[in-house]
Amino acid sequence: MRSRRLGRTGIEVSEIGFGAWGLGATMWRGVADEDALTAVRAALDAGVTFIDTALAYGDGHSERLIAKVRGRGVVATKIPPLNGAWPAAANSKLDDVFPAHHVRAATETSLRNLGGDAIDVQQFHVWHDAWLSQPAWAATRREMEKLVAEGKVRHWGISINDHAPETALGALSDPLVATAQVIYNIFDRGPETELFPLAREKNVGIIVRVPFDEGTLTGTVRADTVFPAGDWRHRYFRGERRAEAERRADGLTPLLGAGAASLPELALRFILERPEVSTVIPGMRRPDHARANAAVSDGRRLPPELLTRLAAHAWKKNWYDA
Repeated sequence: MRSRRLGRTGIEVSEIGFGAWGLGATMWRGVADEDALTAVRAALDAGVTFIDTALAYGDGHSERLIAKVRGRGVVATKIPPLNGAWPAAANSKLDDVFPAHHVRAATETSLRNLGGDAIDVQQFHVWHDAWLSQPAWAATRREMEKLVAEGKVRHWGISINDHAPETALGALSDPLVATAQVIYNIFDRGPETELFPLAREKNVGIIVRVPFDEGTLTGTVRADTVFPAGDWRHRYFRGERRAEAERRADGLTPLLGAGAASLPELALRFILERPEVSTVIPGMRRPDHARANAAVSDGRRLPPELLTRLAAHAWKKNWYDA
């Protein structure tokens, strides 16, 4: 497993991290706790040193599971929006989303769940730069500084609104905010325009989520796929979107061979081509998936001609339109 620096935090993290949303058993099917821990341990044994979770994942359940293995890696978590709204809206008020008292209460709850001395990276689970001009930002920022001074948080970051990297560029210019978590994959290349150049300029650590486009880039979402009851992908792939996902994934299969043997491998190698990326955090609920994902971190590069061909597969979409 190769490592990269998480921006100006100075922390060295594995190129392949562990996304722990599925361990919380919310919106996804979830897994039995012992199976979840088996997957986490397999990832750690394969060299993974970065784990991303959140207080909202099963009301802290994911955090409490991670606490059982926390001594073996760097852990990032997130503060849920107080108003429960995803994504953050431009006309919302910071006082309703991340008031200072909520930032402290959520951080201290996560710290109890995780069981460590400090949270390595504490992130806002949604964000909108419109809040920077609101009076409440000064109080929230002071609380962030206090939590660092008290040793409860080592570094601050932002989990950017889905498919909207432009909504956090202002906050990422603040020296207190050292990391950005963002959707980036073969289909969604939005971060390349403004976010990645800003990350280079400000030495912001980039954490990439949704590398497989919620399953599309594994080739497992087909036109006739049926998701379990309560699974949030019912909405993500509503209407004709499963058929479109199948078509898009099948369009990539002729490119396999020279640089990657499978769609998941191609998806991860594509992301690791970007020097701005510190780590990518696929969800891994099975040990074999954990080992396969970790094995991609071997330093091999995709052929330039393959990267050129992949550019034609960018997919402009907003999955959250009605």
